[in-house]
Amino acid sequence: MYAFEYERATDQKHAVEKFESYDAPRYLAGGQTLLASMKMRLAQPDALIDLGRVAGLKDMRVESDGMTLGAMVTHATIAQSQEVQQSAPWLSDLAKGIGDRMVRHRGTLGGSLANSDPSADWPAAALALEATIVTDRREIAATDFFQGMFMTALEPSELIVAVRFPQARRAAYAKFRNPASRYAVVGVFVAELQHGVRVAVTGAGPCVFRVAEMEQALAQSFQPSSIEGLRPLYGDLNNDMHASSEYRAHLISVCARRAISSAIHRA
Repeated sequence: MYAFEYERATDQKHAVEKFESYDAPRYLAGGQTLLASMKMRLAQPDALIDLGRVAGLKDMRVESDGMTLGAMVTHATIAQSQEVQQSAPWLSDLAKGIGDRMVRHRGTLGGSLANSDPSADWPAAALALEATIVTDRREIAATDFFQGMFMTALEPSELIVAVRFPQARRAAYAKFRNPASRYAVVGVFVAELQHGVRVAVTGAGPCVFRVAEMEQALAQSFQPSSIEGLRPLYGDLNNDMHASSEYRAHLISVCARRAISSAIHRA
């Protein structure tokens, strides 16, 4: 580790003001990725702006057309919430499978989305459910938010306040996880919305992405058999020590079918 300033924000305005007073600051949410990156010197901010006491960032609201979750709501809170389990059980199920107990109790929804890790789970849910990322200055559709590996549409000092998830008719997430990190080698979130079906994939590419062929097939018949044999071209997928690109293409098909089955059985 190395020397840096630590600031504890009291509200959203204070957080942004403190952020803008440094040359290379970072917002600190759960810190499950950022602090590890700092220890390895992959990230070297000159200041951390702690969001832990900013009012309103841990709010959760269930509405008739969906759910709004504050950016600082932890994975464990989402996993254990009775409201989430009743209104959007697919979000609760996803949160239960993130990392280990410590990660779930410290990691946050907003921190995960802002980091845009190519193997993180929440980007798949946000993209498939066509969520809206609410910041301190605007609203960003999930389809516009994720722009690449660790890249988002956020401006340097822009702060995620909440995430609005529309209600789905049925949805589910399935992933093949790395046994050590529990990150997704491949994760697929399938959602049947009011206006169509969305299939979002994480872990397989440099950034979360949708599979249009599967969406079109499932719009005709929401059954695992509808996507039999459909898989992305593996030449564009990640190829590393954990899985080849060809194997990831296979896993996308497997995880998608499992997610569809889960969504059908839950409905």
